[in-house]
Order: sequence, then structure tokens, then C-alpha cells
Amino acid sequence: MVDRRILPMPQMPQIPTRRATRSLHLSRRGALSLGSAALAGLIVDPRVAMAAVNLDITQANVQPMPIAIPDFLGGAPADNDTAVGVSQIIAANLKRSGLFAPIDPAAFLERIANVDAVPRFPDWRTINAQALVTGRVTRQSDGRLKAEFRLWDVLAGQQLAGQQYFTTPDNWRRIAHIISDAIYERLTGEKGYFDSRVVFIDETGPPEHRIKRLAIMDQDGANVRYLTRGDELVLTPRFSPSTQEITYMAYGQGDPRVYLLNIETGQREIVGNFPGMSFAPRFSPDGQRVIMSLQEGSNSNIFVMDLRSKAMTRLTETPAIDTAPSYSPDGARICFESDRGGRPQIYIMAASGGTAQRISFGEGSYSTPVWSPRGDYIAFTRQAQGKFAIGVMKPDGSGERILTEGFHNEGPTFAPNGRVIMFFRDPGGTAGPSLFTIDVGGRNEQRIATPSFASDPAWSPLLS
Repeated sequence: MVDRRILPMPQMPQIPTRRATRSLHLSRRGALSLGSAALAGLIVDPRVAMAAVNLDITQANVQPMPIAIPDFLGGAPADNDTAVGVSQIIAANLKRSGLFAPIDPAAFLERIANVDAVPRFPDWRTINAQALVTGRVTRQSDGRLKAEFRLWDVLAGQQLAGQQYFTTPDNWRRIAHIISDAIYERLTGEKGYFDSRVVFIDETGPPEHRIKRLAIMDQDGANVRYLTRGDELVLTPRFSPSTQEITYMAYGQGDPRVYLLNIETGQREIVGNFPGMSFAPRFSPDGQRVIMSLQEGSNSNIFVMDLRSKAMTRLTETPAIDTAPSYSPDGARICFESDRGGRPQIYIMAASGGTAQRISFGEGSYSTPVWSPRGDYIAFTRQAQGKFAIGVMKPDGSGERILTEGFHNEGPTFAPNGRVIMFFRDPGGTAGPSLFTIDVGGRNEQRIATPSFASDPAWSPLLS
């Protein structure tokens, strides 16, 4: 549990000049309120009054924003390690996004000694910082941890955001992710994605006898926790968009089964025992239904199940293989993979069934389609000329763009803000699969470290 409160703005120095008003376009996520209501109408230096710190991430080539993140202060010596850890995680999150360039602390001219004081902005402009983050972590009398941060527009000499958080001491890493999201959102105008988790398949052992366990971690690879013991084969985990539940398929003794697993309580429920199922189901946007493909002889069709009544509705009926369905964010349509045209391609149809429209027409075969949470793209795996590529296209099939390709790339999943895709890459041989991220523009590919081999990631919604 995290309690959030707005952090009041410190008294700004009075400069005898005209007033300047800036529109900050603040946005909110749940109870998280960013900034201070007193921002408009601040008295600022006329030389920088019209400056605006804003990062347009819709550009083809985004120049990372220089940002200074000094070590957070500890309220007492015992708090120093946690305070420094929070600021380091914030810096790592922002750098890993590819949109920010944290400045080397060795270049800092001012040593932040008081979070409640206005920084010496000329010192930060000298080292080309456009934004500055200051913060403090203290232990309260009731044992809770209090974390504070301020985000400053260095060019305009203004505070852009300020927030206090209260939580248990063991929750300090999540506080760092929440602060990262607040900074990301304020400076880009887009929701962040750092306060989220990823469920994946952990793989150990030789290629001919891999032990596969269901695992979960923070989006940066920390706090790995195993959800199954490895005594059954687990495949295709998927997050619910509305609860902290996942669905996955497991092969134990006999037929494959589809399970619902509550991550917080560990409670597991059988959705159904479906012989021949080729892919685990995905949730509908409201979390009330799951959509799946069921194999029938040499072909498979798409069905939807109501989780409350367990009633099944058939959506396709063709002599082809229809599989890997994924809902649009509004729940009105689905995309899926089908070889009804001779080779696997991506199709779109109404969520209630009906006529399907093919949208992929490039070279090779298309598979594993997944709809972006923003609704603007469908990610896919494309196999052509012996290579596996991860790409995106618009829901009408236009704007196809290959983001990365290699020997075996597969399994794209979107971050909750739709700006980053995670996938797995398997080089073959004795090596095993690893997780990678790349943004939807095809930039900033990075490997995500995991304890063992890892495959089939699924990104959670924001936790806050």
C-alpha cells in the first residue's frame, strides 16, 4: 500500500520583473497528483520565462533529455542507503527508456543539502541539465518510510512536480518506480510504465530437458519470484488487464489445463480442461472473459468463455488454423492468426465473430499478434528468409514497420503505455532464450537480465 500526498512548493526567490504564465498540461493516474497548484503565475527570470521542458516522444528520432538526479538525502544515517537506492533506480529507469540522459554526478556544481530549498539553477544550466530531480527518504515514528521528490524545470527555474509517499520500508523499490512514472509523465505527456511487472517462463537445464517455471519480476528484472515449482510444463502466461491475475496453460499428468492464478494470494483455479488447445487464453479488457483457440482435428477455431458462467461461444468455424486471438483495448474487435489464405497471416474481426479481414500482406508468415493498450498498433512476429522479426502495423494493416530481426525472435508484449515492446530471442544451440525490450520506433533495444533463460513474457498493467 502506498499513500500519496502533494508536496508543497518551497518559497521561490522574489525577482523584480514581470510575471510569466506557463501551461503545464498536468495529467493524473488514480490518486497520484503531480506538481503544485501554485505553478501558474510564478515570478521567474525574464531570460528564461518562455523556456519549456517538454520531450516530444512522437518524433522519428528523439534526442534524450539531459536530466540531473543527485543522490536523494536520508533523514538519518540509517536511511542513506535506501535514499541513494531510490535515486539510482529512478536514474536507471529513465536512462533505460532511451528518452533521458542522466548526467554524471561528477559534473554537478551544486551539492543538494536541502530538498525544501530552491536549487541554484545557473549551476545546473552550466552543465546543460534541462530537468533536475531532488528528493529525500526518512523513517517516520510509526515505522513507515516517507519518500519525497521534486521535479524542476532548470531553464525556467520552476518546480514542475512535487509528491510525498508513505509506505512500508520493504516497498522502497516500488516507490522509486512510481516516482519514475511521475517524472516520465510530466516531461513527456505520456503515461509511464515503470511501476509494472512482467510474468515469463523461466527455463533451466539442457535443451533436451528444460525445466520451465512460471516466474514474475519487476519490469527492470528485479525481485524475481517463482510461481510454479517446475513439476509441470507451463506455457503462454497472460496478465489480466483489470486484476493481479494471470492465465496460463500447463501440461501435467494428462491433458493440458488452463489456470487462473492470483499473484498476491497464490490461489489457483482451473478455467477448463481443453484437449488440444494450442494457445492459452487472453483476457478481455474488462477481465470478465477469456478468448482462446481450441484444436479440433487438424484445424483450430476461436472461442470465448465467460469466466462467471463458464459458457463458451464459438467465434470462427473454418477448415483452417485460427489461433492466437487478442482483444482491442475497447473490446470491440479481435486480431488473430490464421492460415486460411495458405500461410499464417493476421486478421481482424468483430469480437462477437463474423467476417474477418486480412491486414498483413508482407513477405513471409505472420504470427503472435497482440493489440497495443493504446489501440494504435498491433505487434507481431514475422518469419521470412530464415529470420524472425518483431514488428508493428496499424489495425488497418498500414504502416508496417520491422523493429528488430534475428535467428529467432518471438512473443511480443506491450508495456502498459504502449510505447515499449518486450519479446524473447533464442539464438539456438546450447544457448537459451533471453528477454529484450525495444520501443515502437525500433530504437533502444536492450536485454533484460534474468537469473536463467527466459521466454514468453507478458507485461502487467500499471500497479498504481
